[in-house]
Amino acid sequence: MPTRPDAVAALPVAPGVYRFRDAGGGVLYIGRAGELRRRVSSYWGDLRDRRHLRRMVPRVARIEALVCDSAHEAAWAERNLLERGLPPWNRVVGGAEVPVCIRLDACPEAPLFGLAPARRPAPGVRLFGPYLGATKVQLAVSGLGRLYPIGHAGPARTAAERELARVRGGRVTPVAQLADAVAAVLDREPTAVATALAALTARRDAAAEGQAYEAAARLQQEIEALAWVVAPQRVTVPGADAARDVTAWSDGVLVRLRFRGGRLRAWEQETCSRATPDTGAPDGWAPFLRRNADLAARLATLPVT
Repeated sequence: MPTRPDAVAALPVAPGVYRFRDAGGGVLYIGRAGELRRRVSSYWGDLRDRRHLRRMVPRVARIEALVCDSAHEAAWAERNLLERGLPPWNRVVGGAEVPVCIRLDACPEAPLFGLAPARRPAPGVRLFGPYLGATKVQLAVSGLGRLYPIGHAGPARTAAERELARVRGGRVTPVAQLADAVAAVLDREPTAVATALAALTARRDAAAEGQAYEAAARLQQEIEALAWVVAPQRVTVPGADAARDVTAWSDGVLVRLRFRGGRLRAWEQETCSRATPDTGAPDGWAPFLRRNADLAARLATLPVT
């Protein structure tokens, strides 16, 4: 096995996107990871069954990484970057998951709550997202539907739907109140998110205690899916400014992130002898930018070859 480069140890145990460059500065490969250090380290492990990677690894001269706040954010970063250009050793354009949105229609007579394509919603309808991974997003919708059964509420429902809503508490809770509760979670309001996750966790634990293990497993999937949906997201933000460049500097390295239409479209790094003020950063981005500038500067001192 090839010797693992020192740059690998400098990577954090955190989600993010990594990029391999060759000796000429060309991009070889872009990938994402739930844990950057472990994922990148695997390229210098046993690759007997990965012939194409065995050919690529000796060409890697530099490792770069962009640390994200969640695996979902890392997935979007990878997808956005690959859509703009496919490096020679990447095989899939735009990542593997399908982007979907969540539709919330609080019509008092027949409210709707479920998956929807990413298109302009009808008046009075809210569209959340986009999110990656239709299966995960459907599980998140299912979990929220357990807590706030808006999809089964309203007088226009069938008798069976009304009975299900009654069991879940939807008959006695106004549609507007259910819609507000769902929207607060999907808007990532901290208290609403914590309350929803705690409620699902309590139901999972009760199911496990009652030896309803399949139900407990399903609830665990819904908890994980909801955490995926409400995770921090900077690199794909619909309705954001049409064009924005965000920069950060650390110890001779400038990191520039270019956003177009609310999506990360370019991730650039270059040497820069003087500190430049951070520009274009929305509120709350300072820690994100600082840690990535510091990591870029550290990795720049640790070439692979």
